[in-house]
Amino acid sequence: MLNAKLFEDMSAKLNDLVANSPAKDFEKNARALLAQGFAKLDLVSREEYEVLTMRLDKLEARLAELEKK
Repeated sequence: MLNAKLFEDMSAKLNDLVANSPAKDFEKNARALLAQGFAKLDLVSREEYEVLTMRLDKLEARLAELEKK
């Protein structure tokens, strides 16, 4: 069976290597670029979507009642 300590050590060394490499800068820049792109889009949060969905359901039910009258 493989030693868990060996994997922990390797993982820590790889994390240190990536943290001190250009890959970390690339990740940071990519995240900033994506955040900037999403900020330009007309998006709603999941919570806003749920609220609007519930409101639409209520309005559809109300419309159905009014159409029956």
